[in-house]
Amino acid sequence: MLSRHALPLGRIIGIPIDLDPSWFLVFALLTWTLAVGYYPAEFKTWPTTEYWIVGAMTACLLFASVLLHELGHSAVALRYRIPVRRITLFIFGGVAQIGGEPPSATAEFWIALAGPAVSFALAVFFNLVQPTLAAGSAVLALATYLAYINGALVLFNLTPGFPLDGGRIFRAIVWGITHDLRRATVIAGNVGRLVGFLFILGGAWQILGGNLINGMWIAFIGWFLESAALAQIQLQAVRGLLAGHTVAEAMSRHCAEISDEAFLQDMLDHHVLSDGRRSVVVKAGASVVGLLTLHSLREVPQADWPKTTVKQAMIPATQMKWVRPDMDLDAAMEEMDRDGVNQLPVMRDGTVLGMLTRGDLIDFLRLLRLAEAGSRFSRE
Repeated sequence: MLSRHALPLGRIIGIPIDLDPSWFLVFALLTWTLAVGYYPAEFKTWPTTEYWIVGAMTACLLFASVLLHELGHSAVALRYRIPVRRITLFIFGGVAQIGGEPPSATAEFWIALAGPAVSFALAVFFNLVQPTLAAGSAVLALATYLAYINGALVLFNLTPGFPLDGGRIFRAIVWGITHDLRRATVIAGNVGRLVGFLFILGGAWQILGGNLINGMWIAFIGWFLESAALAQIQLQAVRGLLAGHTVAEAMSRHCAEISDEAFLQDMLDHHVLSDGRRSVVVKAGASVVGLLTLHSLREVPQADWPKTTVKQAMIPATQMKWVRPDMDLDAAMEEMDRDGVNQLPVMRDGTVLGMLTRGDLIDFLRLLRLAEAGSRFSRE
């Protein structure tokens, strides 16, 4: 759902903060809505310029509130020693990309609750400061709207539709009762799909009633929620198939190698173009010193490939991600997702035994599904 071309804004408590290009669309729409609709209706004596300035300020502060909401999730996740890869602000608000499942139902509960708790605290704060502000002032207008919108965020996020915060709280409760994360995720995901469909129906009802813009927006949110919930259910089905299988069963035994003294053009000519390789292990003599991927290759200007050595562009062994052959496949897949990589060298005692790629996982899953279908057919 999120673009790979997000703009980095900096770091807060060590977490990278990104701005997805879709944010600019919703920022413009929100500013326009506030400047021509909400503020002129509530504050009739302002000049036109002030409507637009306050509208833009409100939109910025709304996203600041969303950022604080996501930082609430992230701070509690870090408290449970779960890494947070980044926080991205986008068209639907924001998302904290937490690297891995919570270690327990209790951790999931508190991580999910932290975001709405921050939004609730902001709503209370902006309500409390309103009596101290001058009537009709821009600051009062900001505080009034932010109190309202943060309160609305609490109610919306506590909707029991996974993957909303309310859905995650619901999953934590089911997880605590069943002691089965996968089962709890499937149950919460199906409830989330139902909530998504209800949003879509509500949006359609609004459209039929003549409220086109609000109806389309509600239906779009419903579609997003249903798609996200379905993706979680499908992910659990994949993990269920992979459970009990190891990396050694799915990995490619042949692993391309290249000398650290070779040039990038050599990789292109002898491994990418001829064999279709997306990565090669880099060696200095008999020792593994790094990994060279297509992504690494593309970071160097093409004109420099004939004169840039592999050593200059590779991922050093000290930073290289790898897995053991006896590692569970679902854990290896989760590690790929967490680190954002498409391949992992398979190593034991410093020796490269092969390569595990996303293509290998897909092929292995296809075989497992065929075997499951064959087993079901024979039973029938």
